[in-house]
Order: sequence, then structure tokens, then C-alpha cells
Amino acid sequence: MAVTLAEEIMLLSLDDESGAAKERQSAAWAVSGGILLDLVLAGRVTVDDGRIRVTDPTPTEVPLLDERLRQIETWCGKRSRDPKVTEWLTKDHTKAVKATVASLCERGLVREEQRRVLGLFPVSRYPEADGSVERELRARLRSVLAEGPTHRARTTGLLALIHGAKLHHLAFPDVPRKECAALLEELTAGQWAAEGVRRAIRDMQAAMVLVTTASVVAATS
Repeated sequence: MAVTLAEEIMLLSLDDESGAAKERQSAAWAVSGGILLDLVLAGRVTVDDGRIRVTDPTPTEVPLLDERLRQIETWCGKRSRDPKVTEWLTKDHTKAVKATVASLCERGLVREEQRRVLGLFPVSRYPEADGSVERELRARLRSVLAEGPTHRARTTGLLALIHGAKLHHLAFPDVPRKECAALLEELTAGQWAAEGVRRAIRDMQAAMVLVTTASVVAATS
């Protein structure tokens, strides 16, 4: 079973040794966005003009995606009009992270460890158990950064999510942030996928910029 976009983003966020999540809040938005984008690429969901619509409720046979597909269908069905991407990301991002981490544990890519903060408060950490998938992922992303645009929609979509959520340092820790942002802006432009997919990703990028900016403002106010 192929690793999902959400799982790839989660692997980039989790520290290999400590299992703690880096850039937790922004990564959470991107994880939720990754599930949504996989559903778009699978032809189950459309995102147009910033709004979500389920176009095919047929299961993808990927449990992480199918659970979210059922939830989106139920959620959309209760509304008088197609809901906004920002509304779904806001509703789903925390739950999406929990579901994605559970999926990574089931795959044997990370393991759950229970720890106590200050000897009192129990917390879960997810250190690396099998690093082969993350190594391949990072090698693929470095290759695109070095060689230029790829016509693989999933890889370019992943870069767009990373760029939209400003997770440049997680994916490319050795590249200066401004330089990396400029490169990703260039790499995710152009005719690399069907127009409907590119439009969906543009809408999702805009949504993530909006929600991550709002989160930073709320945290510092």
C-alpha cells in the first residue's frame, strides 16, 4: 500500500530520535490538506473556488483516506452549500494528525512511546522504527529541487502543500528558507497536472496560508 501524502508530511515533521512533532501546528494543517489532496487525485473529491464537493464516494481501499472521505461526505451533506476548504481544515487538522500517526504505527514506520513531562503529564512520542520510506521521500524531494519540475502530480502536490504551510525547513533543512520558498514557488507553477487538480491545489495553498497565518497571529496575540 502506497504511503499517503499526509503520512509523508507527518514523517517529515516527526523527529526521528525523540518522536516529537516539529512545527506541529503548521504540519497539522498540511496533514489534513494532504488527505484532501489524495482524495482529489483519486477522483473522489473536487476543490473549486475554495469549496469542497464529494464527487465519488467509492472507497479508495486506503483506510486513512476512506475514513476521511466518509466524514467529508457526511459533513457536506448537512450543509446547504459546498463548504469552504478552510472550514474543513480547521475542523479536521487535529483529528487528521491522530489518524495519520496511527496509520504510520500500523505500517511499522514509527513506534509509540509513552513519556511523562515533568514526571507528571503523560505524552505520546513517535520515534522512527523504519526509516526507509522517509529516506526515499527526502531523496525524491532533493532530486526535484536539484533537477527541476517533475510531471508527477503527487510529488509536485506535496511540494505545494509544504510551500503553502511554510514547512520548507522540515523538508529541506539545509536550504535557506527564502531560497527554498522561491524554488518551490517556481516548481509548483506551470502545467504539471490536469487543470482541475492544479486549481484544487491553488485553492488549498491559499487556504493553508490563511489558516496558518491566523494561527500564528492567535498564538502571539
